[in-house]
Amino acid sequence: MTATSRLATRARLICAGLDGDVPSPCLSVCRMDPARALCDGCFRTLDEIAAWGRMRDEAKREVWQAISERIAKAGGNAA
Repeated sequence: MTATSRLATRARLICAGLDGDVPSPCLSVCRMDPARALCDGCFRTLDEIAAWGRMRDEAKREVWQAISERIAKAGGNAA
């Protein structure tokens, strides 16, 4: 299973409310794709990464939903 597949699976669980705490999606890749303006590892924007520590769980779940949609758009297996 690829890192993107694992991230997509985790996104589905979190968006469905099946995971209690809302963990960071960071995979310690930390490399921005300039064409997509997203991290290659966690599919977050720089703004989402910077704000993560201050977000409430509801906002974090919204980011996870966006991650799921971004993975699907990129041809992954989420959403």
